[in-house]
Amino acid sequence: MSSDPQATVAMSPSIVKPGGLLAILGGGQLGRMTAMAARTMGYRVRVMDPEPACPASFVVDECIVGRWDDADAARRLAMGADAVTLEIEQIGVDALSAVAELAPLRPGVEPVRIIQDKTLQKIWLAENDFPVGPFRVVRTEADLNAAIPALDGQVFLKIGRGGYDGRGQARVGPADGPDFGEAWRNLGARPSVAEKALDLECEISVMAARNPSGEVRTYPAARNHHENQILAWSVLPAGISPEFESRAEQLAAAIIARLGIEGLLCLEFFITRQGELLVNEMAPRPHNSYHQSERGCVTSQFEQAVRAACNLPLGSTELIAPAAIVNLLGDVWLNGEPDFAAALQVPSVKLHLYEKRTPRAGRKMGHLSATGATAEQALERVLEAKRRL
Repeated sequence: MSSDPQATVAMSPSIVKPGGLLAILGGGQLGRMTAMAARTMGYRVRVMDPEPACPASFVVDECIVGRWDDADAARRLAMGADAVTLEIEQIGVDALSAVAELAPLRPGVEPVRIIQDKTLQKIWLAENDFPVGPFRVVRTEADLNAAIPALDGQVFLKIGRGGYDGRGQARVGPADGPDFGEAWRNLGARPSVAEKALDLECEISVMAARNPSGEVRTYPAARNHHENQILAWSVLPAGISPEFESRAEQLAAAIIARLGIEGLLCLEFFITRQGELLVNEMAPRPHNSYHQSERGCVTSQFEQAVRAACNLPLGSTELIAPAAIVNLLGDVWLNGEPDFAAALQVPSVKLHLYEKRTPRAGRKMGHLSATGATAEQALERVLEAKRRL
């Protein structure tokens, strides 16, 4: 590197100032809330999504309609943009590359290519000596038949690409054998990861942020609870030991730097009853488990995503109040309109709806958030509010 300070400055990534155009690949609820944070900071916003009436479409300047693998639509999104970020990792690599040719793409093509395929993700983590549970990559029925006994008989089988919120995965064990081909075929006979079923104490996540200048910040760990493989609630702080907290944040900072991500990276961790801290999955974007950062942290994950994409100084991640969220799935609407007024009678509870028009079982329609004097009180409040719906 040149010792000339002027040369160093010239090579530094530029700051996208308020008034600039931020483009987002994806217009779901995460894109919507990122766009709302960007608008608050004075940015213009454009999104791309397959649905013209996606949640973000109601709060942005322009919505480009295109499939996740539509390189032409991705080019239209990037044209004239000062920076491009994303709210969903399942974007075609060709579309990502088309964006990167026209505008700074943050988090970058290669990190997303790795993360969007669970087989590549697990291999990358293992090869870079980050702690993961025992696993095998499955590309054939024979691979699965060999993996299950090698992983002590009980595994979670997850498709490499496209699965989320419990879709694209199955628990497989001796009761499904001796030929496990049916489970493989039910998931589309696609490349997958077989992960050993672990004895879990809890599940946590840690959000990390890194801007193009190389600054890294991590958020305190959140404790997560899933029902039917979908996040039901999440609370900050996680209530784990200082040792686990420190290790989890250090791992998140190391992984985001090693991947070279410019933007956000959420790390989901398992804490086992044997005292292990293992990386489960990664997401290079805002995450459902940090919605309560809007209430509990100095800087929300959505503002931080904007700061990182625009190369602004990252905001403080300090926890200023314990906070919790509970997801509102489409199931809540199946017996009629929820009683939101009753839910909002609970102290400190706020309602967040995503403007999705059609409720469906398992579909994330919104969430409730609350703060409290303790994490337990914040969680009790959102759960009570949901019961009142």
